[in-house]
Amino acid sequence: MVSVEAVLKEAIARDASDVHFIVGIKPTMRIRRDLIPIKGTDVLTDEDMYEIYDYFIRGNVEKDEIFRKNRKLDSSAEVAGLRLRVNMSMANEVPVFTIRIIKNELPKYEDLGVPDVVRRMMYQQQGLVLVTGKTNSGKTTTLNALINEINEQQNKKILTLENPVEYKHICKKSIVVQKEIGVGRDCLSFSDGVKNSLREDCDILVIGEIRDRETMDAAIETAESGHLVIGTLHTKSCAETIDRIVNFYDIGDQTSVKYLLSSLLKLVVSQRLLKARNDKLVLVPEVMVVDNIVGGIIRKEKFGVSEIEDAIQSNSEKGSIALINSLAELFVNDIITLDQAKAQIEEKNIEILNRTIMQLKIKKDTAEGKMSGMTRGL
Repeated sequence: MVSVEAVLKEAIARDASDVHFIVGIKPTMRIRRDLIPIKGTDVLTDEDMYEIYDYFIRGNVEKDEIFRKNRKLDSSAEVAGLRLRVNMSMANEVPVFTIRIIKNELPKYEDLGVPDVVRRMMYQQQGLVLVTGKTNSGKTTTLNALINEINEQQNKKILTLENPVEYKHICKKSIVVQKEIGVGRDCLSFSDGVKNSLREDCDILVIGEIRDRETMDAAIETAESGHLVIGTLHTKSCAETIDRIVNFYDIGDQTSVKYLLSSLLKLVVSQRLLKARNDKLVLVPEVMVVDNIVGGIIRKEKFGVSEIEDAIQSNSEKGSIALINSLAELFVNDIITLDQAKAQIEEKNIEILNRTIMQLKIKKDTAEGKMSGMTRGL
């Protein structure tokens, strides 16, 4: 018999981010991208999996009905004073579990590695800001760090829609109302929550995930009506984010959506997490500030990914940061390896990466030379 609580406490003590319960292997934790079986545990049996199911369902009839109907369930739990995000699903007719451990204290915004232009964009009175990236790229952490930053610095009403609620915010300078999405929770769907937000007198709306046209429509309407809307999408780059949004819509509706996006979208930050040389995770940001040039590209009948990437590359004075520049800077500062940097881009962009690295090295050597000269002068 597996002790779920003992496994979770061990994972928490080891600073794991996730725990996996899968039949046929030992309970496994993820620590800085590595999957590590938990010592002293046995291989999980079918019977263990149903005991784990009972542990997380805790006799909740409604949750049990939802899981049996949908064969999946997102829920939350608490162990040793920490909140857990619990995903239950089925594999080979047996439940499997993925547990995300949520730390009580958010890392400081300045320690995350998110460029300061993202924080400054939180002072916009209205518009759309998107935080994007693949699963496990730190989107939720960034989003909550932004909420905390606003909460500490501004006098606003912030409404969040999450599935499930992960970090619990305490009202400081701002009012923070957090709603959980799902059957039997605060809102049935993200789109329902966004629509109702128009009647809730919020200044800033945070949408935990924009995954369909209905939610996107509601987000655009909210931004149009004078609110700042911050949302996340599962996309791997700024250019792909624009393409994904446009493709939510039928061809006949895409022109009007492009015009709305070009005027309402203020910034897209796409982030990745890589394991640094010191074994810690480091954030690799790509930032697109939407100015007249980027807006013009979005409005085109057809635009290419390369057009947006070129616009980001040439718009650094306004705060945009190209992925290649982020990778080059991390390599020059000896944080990641060259192979890691190359693995994040297409083969055709390797030469641009090499050229950018050379430019940064020259700039760094020049700055260090000047500093050395100043020191000798003293």
